[in-house]
Amino acid sequence: MEDMSDEDSFVELYCEAAVDMPPKPHPASRNDGQQAGDTQGVIQLESFLQELSLMQYYKNKLSLRRVLQIDEKTIANDVAKCNSDLPWYFLKRLMMVNVTARNGKCQSNIESNCDASSGNTKLDLKNLVDASTSGDTLNPLDIITALFLCSDGFVQQEMALKMSMCQFSVPLLLPNCDSKQCTLMLWAMRDIVKKYRPQSHSESKSFVEERIVLSELPLISFVRLGECSLSKSEILNKLLSNSQQNHDTFVHHDMECGDSPRRISDGLTEITWYLPCGNKNMDIFNEAVAVANLRGNIAEFETQYSFLCQTSAAVFVFFDDLKSGCKLLTNQWQKAQIFLVGNHQSREFSMDDLEKVATELGLTNSNIVLKTKRMNDADFVRNLRETVKDVVENSMNKRMQIEQMAVIAHELGILVDEDSPECQMAKTNADGITAGIQDTLKYKLHQLPRQGKIWKELTCLEKEEFRLRKVESKSIENYKSDLRVQRKNLRDKQNSYEMSGGITCFINALSSPGIERCYFLKWMRMNLDNLSREKLSGLREQFQKKSKSSENKEEIKDIDRQLSNSSLGTEHFFREMGQTYEASLSLPEKDPARQQLKHLPKLCAELLLDGFPFELVDGDASNIPLRWVSDVLSELNHLVSPQNKILVVTVLGVQSTGKSTLLNTMFGVQFAVSSGRCTRGAFMLLIRISEDVKKELNCDFMVIIDTEGLKSPELAQLDDSHEHDNELATLVVGLSDITIINIAMENSTEMKDILQIVVHAFLRMKEVGKKPKCQFVHQNVSDVSAHMNNSRGRKLLLEQLNEMTQAAAKMERKEKNKSFTDVMEYNPDTGTWYIPGLWNGVPPMAPVNAGYSEAVFELKKNIVQVLGHCGSSANNILGFTEWMSSLWNAVKHENFIFSFRNSLVADAYMSLCTEYNKWEWDFKKAMYTWVTKAETTISNFGTAAGKSEMSNIKELLAQLKSEACAVVTGWETKLLDNLTQYFKQTEGHVYLVEGYKQEFANSVKMLRRDIENNVHYQLTATAQIKQGMTEVDRIKKKYTDELEVRVCDLIEECRKTKVEMTDRELDTVFDRMWDTTLKELSFSKQKPTDVFTRVSHCLRTNISYKGSHACELLSLEKLQDCGLEPFKYKPEGFLKRIRKDVTKIFGDPNHTMAVQKEADSIIAACTESVSEIVKRKGDYHDTYIQEILHMIDKKLLRIENLIADIDFEVSLKQHICGFSARAFQKMHEDFNHMNDPYRCLNQNKEKFREGFQNVFQKRDQCQKKAEEFTNQCLKPAVTDFVYCSLGPDIIGEIRTRQQFSTRISFQYSVLLDLLKKDKFEDYFSYVSSYEEYIKKWILNQILHHLSDSSTISQFENRHIQSRISCVNKAIEKAKNGQQNNNLKTFVDNVCKELGDELKICPKALNDFMILNNANQEQFAQWLTQCVKDMTCVLEGEFKKTNIHVKLDKLKPNPLNGLATDMIGCGQQCPFCKAPCDAGGGNHSEHWARLHRSQALGAFRWESTTELVTDICSSLVISDVCFRTSKVLNWHPYKCYKQIYPQWHIPPDGSLEASNYWKYVLAKFNKEFAKAYNAKPADIPGTWKDITDSQAEDSLRESFNSK
Repeated sequence: MEDMSDEDSFVELYCEAAVDMPPKPHPASRNDGQQAGDTQGVIQLESFLQELSLMQYYKNKLSLRRVLQIDEKTIANDVAKCNSDLPWYFLKRLMMVNVTARNGKCQSNIESNCDASSGNTKLDLKNLVDASTSGDTLNPLDIITALFLCSDGFVQQEMALKMSMCQFSVPLLLPNCDSKQCTLMLWAMRDIVKKYRPQSHSESKSFVEERIVLSELPLISFVRLGECSLSKSEILNKLLSNSQQNHDTFVHHDMECGDSPRRISDGLTEITWYLPCGNKNMDIFNEAVAVANLRGNIAEFETQYSFLCQTSAAVFVFFDDLKSGCKLLTNQWQKAQIFLVGNHQSREFSMDDLEKVATELGLTNSNIVLKTKRMNDADFVRNLRETVKDVVENSMNKRMQIEQMAVIAHELGILVDEDSPECQMAKTNADGITAGIQDTLKYKLHQLPRQGKIWKELTCLEKEEFRLRKVESKSIENYKSDLRVQRKNLRDKQNSYEMSGGITCFINALSSPGIERCYFLKWMRMNLDNLSREKLSGLREQFQKKSKSSENKEEIKDIDRQLSNSSLGTEHFFREMGQTYEASLSLPEKDPARQQLKHLPKLCAELLLDGFPFELVDGDASNIPLRWVSDVLSELNHLVSPQNKILVVTVLGVQSTGKSTLLNTMFGVQFAVSSGRCTRGAFMLLIRISEDVKKELNCDFMVIIDTEGLKSPELAQLDDSHEHDNELATLVVGLSDITIINIAMENSTEMKDILQIVVHAFLRMKEVGKKPKCQFVHQNVSDVSAHMNNSRGRKLLLEQLNEMTQAAAKMERKEKNKSFTDVMEYNPDTGTWYIPGLWNGVPPMAPVNAGYSEAVFELKKNIVQVLGHCGSSANNILGFTEWMSSLWNAVKHENFIFSFRNSLVADAYMSLCTEYNKWEWDFKKAMYTWVTKAETTISNFGTAAGKSEMSNIKELLAQLKSEACAVVTGWETKLLDNLTQYFKQTEGHVYLVEGYKQEFANSVKMLRRDIENNVHYQLTATAQIKQGMTEVDRIKKKYTDELEVRVCDLIEECRKTKVEMTDRELDTVFDRMWDTTLKELSFSKQKPTDVFTRVSHCLRTNISYKGSHACELLSLEKLQDCGLEPFKYKPEGFLKRIRKDVTKIFGDPNHTMAVQKEADSIIAACTESVSEIVKRKGDYHDTYIQEILHMIDKKLLRIENLIADIDFEVSLKQHICGFSARAFQKMHEDFNHMNDPYRCLNQNKEKFREGFQNVFQKRDQCQKKAEEFTNQCLKPAVTDFVYCSLGPDIIGEIRTRQQFSTRISFQYSVLLDLLKKDKFEDYFSYVSSYEEYIKKWILNQILHHLSDSSTISQFENRHIQSRISCVNKAIEKAKNGQQNNNLKTFVDNVCKELGDELKICPKALNDFMILNNANQEQFAQWLTQCVKDMTCVLEGEFKKTNIHVKLDKLKPNPLNGLATDMIGCGQQCPFCKAPCDAGGGNHSEHWARLHRSQALGAFRWESTTELVTDICSSLVISDVCFRTSKVLNWHPYKCYKQIYPQWHIPPDGSLEASNYWKYVLAKFNKEFAKAYNAKPADIPGTWKDITDSQAEDSLRESFNSK
């Protein structure tokens, strides 16, 4: 087939030229007695084709792919604007079976005629007459002839079929005025199948269904000799029409444009058929008859006339003048009976000539039909009809198949369209396969052995693996293992068959060049249809009889099986190909048998591109061969990429209500509508989208899916018919971008059942994020007021839809959906269509109703508009493939309680999580930076570095909290805006995760609350520390100032002696003064706080909300006695009895051990938090214990499914508060000791001594003081800043790595790392101490990443440089703004400039200023140098510092920050303990990508103590029940949500999804048993065959890792 990428705008290219082209002289259509020469014929044809812009297709024929593509003209109502539009106007309407297709006239001609008649207001009869002429309009027959000449055989065949449906005459002999030859259009008519009921079948109500070219019918031909005053074609139309049903089968003079001169269609011989319906009152002829009509004078077209004479039962010759006709009428080819038809009223008519010719031909009165003066048209047609009827009744020996006419055509030198080498070779290949088929069933068994019973058994096994309906009391995993073994055996059996001769020939024929392959498939389909039509008619009659009684269910099943087994179509050969291919995939990859089949998917992909339907669902087995279909679509994607975006349109409805016809009419395609055999399943077909429409639809192809009908009579008696309908409906709706719900009658009794199935399907799709549109189509509603009158009906429909939605939602456990509009967008007024009946009259002679075609066209336009405005991007072919695969796997689960896994959804969710995690980190990082700055402000408050003008710390704290609230609110708004914008984009399938939007919005709000609370806590804690230190510093400064005064007085006294004193003498004087002063100063001893009392008060406040019993428990034990020994959980009373009973019966893992494990985890987290607080070496504040209690509450909430015992909560809190209070008490005492004024003064004694000596001796202190200021004040502040900034930097750096991008990626990376190490110790640590293992793993990743790169040094140096730059700027500013040489003022100014950047330690600053009399200017110079030197020192120190030491000092700690984000909510599956993988911080449901065997969670059977192999993702679709310490009564796993409503445990997305943990347990079964003090599990046989590479594949599939 040809590429038509450059054909999209050819109409526009030629339109203007065609309008401006000068008119050409047209040859007369009837009275030109001379044949034009060859040259004139060539020029005439070329000229005409140029005028129609078809010349490019004369050699490179117009393909079906080009004709069927969707472009602007196929979805526009525009009339033809110029002659070059006319062929496309005709084709567009013909493909939609519109009977007005031949009524084509250019708008320019219409407007010119209107202007001519309306523009002149005076009486001008001449102009009026001229304006009524046909002008430059084109005869429809010329357009049809031109299109047939310019089209390939497949377009010709499609045109002939559609013309026949419209009851148009079809070309029998196609003339070519270029070559002066004509062609028998045998191939073009091959696809026409007709049904009719002759009078002989009227009583039995049976009918004849035949391919028309194979029907033996009498042919009655009508020709014209010379000029004739009678309109032959118009009389033929009347002849073939009864009074109730008049139709213009043949174009005639009085039709629109029918009077335009014919330019290339003279010599055209058309054929049509009269087919009786079995009603004597309506039938014109009792038997079927073919009618041919030759255009033009037989004197000019002797070849065509000779052909008709040999093939016809009778030839009716219309004439006026017979003078020169005798010799022609008596030619040697004459075999048909001749009838003369004349108009006695014509001036040219001569009775003598008639008598002469009649005598010479031996004719009687019965062979002559005359229209006399006393005879009107009706009488004349009645006489002619009677004559034809006599001929038909007496023509038993003169009947001939059109196929047999090819022999006569060859004898006369007439071409036959089937004679092309490609067509003949394809016919030979097809006949070679089908000729030997005698018994269809035996042929399928021997030639197509891989389908049928084996494929159905494979389907049953596959579905049973998902549904587990027959597991009974067996171990689920062992049962599934047995099923897999059976499946493998069946695949081995398929592989054991040799490739049969039939399928070998079929594949070889498909491998032939493109056009030959297309002919081959057409021949195969037609041959097989012919066989099926003959073989199955008897079976259908039996089925119909048995279906009348419901008691014949078994017999109906048997006949149904015979129908399925006896039908044979091309789809069976493709199924065999598919099964051969799928079976080969179980062979080793290098196996020759597998290698030689690798090309099969590409063959089918090429056929899809050529416009052939491809079977998605095997209708006999009710299954999709997923690997085969996926590989075909993958090859298709490869062939068309990057133009691979598709939109999908499907129809859903009751069987035999016109679904396929609706699609065929809408898109011009040819899905089977009456093939004479039973067809089931679903077929897809590809239609190309032109460039002009691509912009509107944003796709390259439209996929049309046709399915078998719901409520199929063939399946109605079968037990699983409802389930079958549900499967099909869910698949159809799930694959669709728009679904047409076809309702045959306005008040169909089955409508309610159909709506129920449809609503279920839509509801499931809504739950997984798929948002298909729907259009309801009511057929056979023809009244023009239907839309208005049925408004009440639409309201009733919506009520029924709402009712169905509520019922479906209840069954699907999605009760939040109350109305149909909750499930999808639907407007009853714009989403409901009323379409008239298909036929305009009584078939088989009824044409398609024009109203039907027009209504379908409007529906098509609306569908394109809806798809163009749906907002979401089209799927690509690979996305469609993945969606289909996941959807079908989901459909196969039991009872349609729908669960869904899909890589498209996973990709979309992963992308959303990745984006959200970036926003979340930006928020956290920004707030951390803000908090660091705020803490600096608080720390510097009241010091030289302080900038705040607040009078007290409380006012500053209130102001900072207010600012924090504003900043947090701003970030919350920003994140919510980001989320809104994210869901507005059209790429990335965001619509699939629309359901998570509110979840993530809630996560943003919760994140805001958590950050705000944390910020307030940090600010409050910092303010409390500052407030406590302020009082301590005030006391210390009071004593320091007193000592400084005494030292200054001593200096004055010593100087007054005017005696030079040595340093030793000065030491003696200083020591005496120091001792005296300390004795004189009064030091008040600081009273220690009883931390236990304060902690106990906070604990009691926390517990008070839990009730009186909790408060009573607190009083039973003193806090001082708590936390001394390791915490041990001891279940008491009722809970203990429950646990024991449950363990005995069910084998629940040790509840005490599980609770103890959670308690240990909480204690470890609190211990770490306490350690972090103690490291600060500050004083105790209640905020600390309040935060720890808040942490405990959050963690207890997480394990409420495990235990909700108040005794446990109180004892745990007492234990934690006990050891916390003990640590805080020591911290408080250490703080008091370190800040004791007496001790602090003694610590500074040497500093005072040194200052005393330097001042007395008048030594220069500038350099030394500059060094002291740098080392004691600036360097610690810069170091602290770097450590504060490194934490977020490292977190940000680690998060750029793929494995830390989302929680799902992280889990995948951890599990993959475990698999690569493949050590039991690591696996056991992961499953038994998840959080601990994760933290170790993250730490190793951090160390590995930072140790092997210079990243951390770059971060450190950047922050050092930034702070040094701030310090230098502060020094320069202080120097420039200094008004006097006061050193203290200078230092204060420097500190004030750094007040927002660095935390200057007040104590160090005060110590620095003791007895400091350095020169300010010199000090500044030395300070600049010291700062410069400090830069190198700091860089060197950081470089030497061990990475572990650095991580320990970082704030925030990267390990804790990353662990919190990656561990997430911390919830674990209640059955197998797999961690939750859901994104966001406030997800409404917990779920895990990969569930595991319960043995890994220490589950064992009490009776045998063997570990349990069952996996909860299998259990949730089984009939097995569970009991736990929380649930006393047995509860089915299927209904686990009633107990664990926050958990979503979908069944495995594929049968290999859990291979990872199966591999682990199979390999380390004994080790796990030993660790859990149990017996090894009974490992299913197939688990032992799983390799590490298969485990990795399952991991990749489960986490959708590319």
